[in-house]
Amino acid sequence: MSDQRIIIEMGMGNDLYGQDYTKAAARAIEDAIRHSSLPLFETLGLSHDQMRVKVTVGVQDPDAVDTDALQEKLPRGNPGVTAVKGGLNVTNPETGAMIVIATAAVEAFLPNMAQAWRVT
Repeated sequence: MSDQRIIIEMGMGNDLYGQDYTKAAARAIEDAIRHSSLPLFETLGLSHDQMRVKVTVGVQDPDAVDTDALQEKLPRGNPGVTAVKGGLNVTNPETGAMIVIATAAVEAFLPNMAQAWRVT
């Protein structure tokens, strides 16, 4: 059975001084998650284990992101994290210091339950 996306949230995070792409990505994911609540699990008696969570983070250097560490921090569902080229690096021209900015999309999917719903 295929699954259906039930929610998508976006977030932004940064690392101002450490040039740490994983830290910036973690903050972007946390920002996205703070904007969501899924009361339908309690309402419908669903287990969070049924939810697939797909996280995509955009940073200028995707290979520098520890996606396994980010995946371990996700609180619910069956997560997967992918890093792609995106985000933004901003360099201070006087000092050469770089700010790392990451963006994240957090998507939640559930099995297709169209047959279980009936309008009465």
